[in-house]
Amino acid sequence: MLAVTGLVYLFRFQIEPMLHHDLLRVSAPAGATPVTYDEQLTAVQQARPGDTVVSLTEPAAPDQSTRVTVSTPDDATRDVFVDPYTGRVLGALDPDSTISGTAVRIHANLMAGPVGDFVLELGACWAIVMALTGYYLFFRGRRARRRLRRKDPAAARLRSGHAWTGLFIGAGLLLLVVSGLPWTGIWGAQTQKLATAGGTSFWSDDHGALSSPTSTLDESLPHSHGVVPWAQEKSGVPRSTGDPERSVATVDTAVLVGGREGLAHPMTVVLPGDDTGVFSTIGYAFNDPSAERTVHVDRYGGTVVSQYGYDDYSALAKTVSHGIALHEGRHFGTLNMVLTTAFCLAVIASCITGPLMWWRRRPKRSGSIGAPRGRMPVVATPALGVALVLLCLALPVFGASVVVALVAEKVLRRSARARHLFAIAR
Repeated sequence: MLAVTGLVYLFRFQIEPMLHHDLLRVSAPAGATPVTYDEQLTAVQQARPGDTVVSLTEPAAPDQSTRVTVSTPDDATRDVFVDPYTGRVLGALDPDSTISGTAVRIHANLMAGPVGDFVLELGACWAIVMALTGYYLFFRGRRARRRLRRKDPAAARLRSGHAWTGLFIGAGLLLLVVSGLPWTGIWGAQTQKLATAGGTSFWSDDHGALSSPTSTLDESLPHSHGVVPWAQEKSGVPRSTGDPERSVATVDTAVLVGGREGLAHPMTVVLPGDDTGVFSTIGYAFNDPSAERTVHVDRYGGTVVSQYGYDDYSALAKTVSHGIALHEGRHFGTLNMVLTTAFCLAVIASCITGPLMWWRRRPKRSGSIGAPRGRMPVVATPALGVALVLLCLALPVFGASVVVALVAEKVLRRSARARHLFAIAR
């Protein structure tokens, strides 16, 4: 499920324009000059008078529309698309209802809130264990694979295919899972607390914007994923301190200032939430986390109140930012996409060949599910026991699941029928 939804998200820039071509693509007349962003915002406000404009994202290419995010009276979010050359409102989408939006919601928590988040974290923890033990079995199981080739060539091909696929994806699986753990509700939250206690953070304090911050950047912008860099989501948003009588800045001013400050395109401008708010111009720097930066622009006079970027991150925040870029397949451009695509397809193949291997070797007509016999040799192999304890401590959700499994085995051991069904030794 994670591999499939990850693939959908990876190819969102190819999928969504095909499905919503009338909203996301425009014709760029030769020599045409786009109308101002302020005029485009006015068109959106006239078309949707009951909604509140939250942000504007400039087109990434000449044939793309401007995206204006609005909040409806019932606190729902809509993305409204505007032709930048005519100022005409093309239509709107619920970002949660798109193919890629649905994939992100499933990928994040199965659309099941904290319960879904816990299930995914449990799966991620066990994926780490499966990768590590898979490598162990690959190198220790060479003789068994040779014996199987003589005994059952078809089963041997399946097992070898699974093993070699695992050899390819194991390291990538570890990288993707570990880089995704900061998003989890238990490991991520607890590790962030430990990091904060140690004087660092997954994010970082917005050193330039601590002049009476009233909110964080992600609070100012709904559906901030893919718009606000991870390390900046918790950064403070300052207040405007300029003179309202002198001049009033617009979103065009904020884009102009962002360009002058060297922000990466396409920029997203979060509009002021009230009379003392600022324009927060975000340069997401899609392929290069080290270039991501946000400039807060005073709504009166258009001066830079503060700016905050990669250079201000803690060492931990920098590491997490690069890990997330790798996780999302955007760090090294096309190469990253190709490798991530191959990886996801290999994960899907492993998820199919694993159950097939069990199905072929399960005991026929025995009434048993075919679980391998024997206990973990932690007594005979102390290093394995130490590794298990360390993993349980490092991954609390995995540790809790191991305890549950051990207790369940103790209970099931009392029943002869259960011992037979699950192949539990006395």
